[in-house]
Amino acid sequence: MGLHGCSATGELDSENFSEPLPWIGFYIAGASFLCLLAMAIDAFHGFRRQKLWFPCKFFSLNAASLTLLAIATKLPVDLSTSMPRGEEQLTKLSGTILICTAMGNFMPSLGTMEDSGLFSNVLALVILVITMVINIGIQMGTGAIYAFLPEHTIIMFFMIVLLAILVSSALTVPTAKQLLEHQYKKKHKQRQLEQQYDKKHKLALDEEVDKAEVFCVDKLKETVNKYWMMAHSSSPQYVLGRSVTCIASGVFCLLSVLILLEALVRTFTSSSSDFCSGQSDYKWSIELILISQLIAVGVGNIAPAFRWYNAISFRSLESQQGSPESPKGSWFKVEEYWIQRLVKWNKSPLPFRISSRRCRKIAHVSKHGILDACIGIQTAVVLVCKFVSLAPILPVSWLSTFLPCCCKRQRNLESNRWESEDPQGFVLHLEGEDDLVHLIMESGQQDTEKWIEKGRNNEPTDLINLLKSNLSEGFNGVAEFDSNQIPPIGEKPPNCWALPVVTLTSIAVALPYIDENTIRSLRQAVNEGLRYVRLIEANLDANESSRMKEATDIVWRGTDVYDRWLDKDLHKLVTEEKYAAKIIGRLSEIAKESVRNFTDGRVRETGPGEWPVEVLAGSSMYRIGETILQDYEDKFGTVDKLFQWLRKTIADILGACLTNLPRVISMECFCGVIEVREDSVRDAAYLLGEAETILVTLGERKFPDLDPDQMANIDEWRLSKLRKPCLLSPADNV
Repeated sequence: MGLHGCSATGELDSENFSEPLPWIGFYIAGASFLCLLAMAIDAFHGFRRQKLWFPCKFFSLNAASLTLLAIATKLPVDLSTSMPRGEEQLTKLSGTILICTAMGNFMPSLGTMEDSGLFSNVLALVILVITMVINIGIQMGTGAIYAFLPEHTIIMFFMIVLLAILVSSALTVPTAKQLLEHQYKKKHKQRQLEQQYDKKHKLALDEEVDKAEVFCVDKLKETVNKYWMMAHSSSPQYVLGRSVTCIASGVFCLLSVLILLEALVRTFTSSSSDFCSGQSDYKWSIELILISQLIAVGVGNIAPAFRWYNAISFRSLESQQGSPESPKGSWFKVEEYWIQRLVKWNKSPLPFRISSRRCRKIAHVSKHGILDACIGIQTAVVLVCKFVSLAPILPVSWLSTFLPCCCKRQRNLESNRWESEDPQGFVLHLEGEDDLVHLIMESGQQDTEKWIEKGRNNEPTDLINLLKSNLSEGFNGVAEFDSNQIPPIGEKPPNCWALPVVTLTSIAVALPYIDENTIRSLRQAVNEGLRYVRLIEANLDANESSRMKEATDIVWRGTDVYDRWLDKDLHKLVTEEKYAAKIIGRLSEIAKESVRNFTDGRVRETGPGEWPVEVLAGSSMYRIGETILQDYEDKFGTVDKLFQWLRKTIADILGACLTNLPRVISMECFCGVIEVREDSVRDAAYLLGEAETILVTLGERKFPDLDPDQMANIDEWRLSKLRKPCLLSPADNV
């Protein structure tokens, strides 16, 4: 009996080795489709958000995309499988062009990486591309690739060029980030000094004028707009997307598509005698692979093509108008930041110690020689990219005359030149990008207004209605919800913004004879308000412990979703007790018992801020419940009056907390991490649009004379009410 896998003659039985290949081909087609899908989503997001430099989010240079790409391009590196038909030879070519397309799409994503990740990902891509070039060369020599030899040769050259461009860009990324970060910090400091000067100047004239500007929407828009300009123009993906290397990569990607189209036409117009007969072992899967890769190449070239076209169309407009910012000679000047890192490496000492003087000399000479060569190559790559990117300016300038989109851009550009120069001063750019400042400012202003408008379209309507109809003139409810006459059980936990709001809402939900729609509107208003409260607490660190936040979340989840306060069914309390005072009394007693059971047996070293969440929630319910009950008959008497007081108090607490929104919006504008800075300012613009009506409403009310840090603390508000300070009204001082 022969061994398993051997024939009767003892030789290896290889008849079934090729049977899984069609399913492997199906797997390759699936990987190609996933690459297509990721590139299509990035292109869609670029068009949807009008970011025509097409930032990479789903198809960026990382381990996942490189793994997909290695699977999708298996056929071009397959050295032994026979590919006799024209379609099969074309599939090898489409796989290599997919690599070119992927490199063109990867370019902006280099800006999002740290040095270590950038090095490892670029190195992995270098290995993949070099392996593919070598394997294709071997197949061209052995005859495994016998068709489209000129096309393969050109594409191999393009692959090497695109790889050199990508490595060149990767070398520049850390330097560009450092330069833009330095500019950002300088502008941020300048902006802070301007604000401090304005504040001191106005304070010398009239102290109350400065407080009137706290809720000035136009001032906040100006702040958001300037910080958006800085964040948008220094966004690493945008910097890479507008660079000459990224634009030049689009040219080579477009040329590779033209070569693929030419080969496709040749395949289906040539006679059968031009190709060998037979069929590959991949069989029916070849068609799936070819179709998926053709579509992937077509869709994947949208982003590189648009980057190139937008760049040269803008340059053509500048050349027509004779832009003084960037003389034509500077187009072919290699700016210092392109080679700054290599020069620094060249001047730095060796990173390791060599004892022998002769060996040290050889190492230094070798290092200088290698780095000098690298500087020369880097310079040549940048010059070639500039030439390739800008050579078609004249033809495109003729074309732009007939394209409405380009004419529109030209009109916008000309109109923006007459606008205020102030936002333009906050556009961050690298050396040689002076002529792009107007374009960056134009797109930045449009983006800011777009996000503010999106916020306006999603205003918290229930919260706005609650504040407009119930907010008291001096936010009196902040002091009224917790009476100092109520004796504490043990130590009194510090107050916070959110927990009293959800406790008051739980009491409102438990009241009988209240219209269901009114309760639903109040619940939605509190839901909307808590989102802003959480944002304020996160930014201003309003002395709220994690236990307080957890207690708030637990109480509100129970009230909002299940109509329960902790484990007590609020509707069941209504059926058992028909009177509001008795319902509140029951809740207060339950809460009091919970707190007392804990405080009687607790360890004294534990502060109130670290109490269990149930005890913190119970303490809040006990104090608010007893505050209501102590003057119930004289102050309320009916359920309707009590419910109105609850709504007013909730509105006052939320309104007092939301007076911190202008400060939070300003803080959201500043972000220390360059990779997420643009998203942070975008969120601030959206928040400003959402809260615009709220800020106007709050600006019409009187508020205590507190400094910004005191405004963030509810206990400071309560103390100010006890001191009965003079209340200030922004509306009175405008």
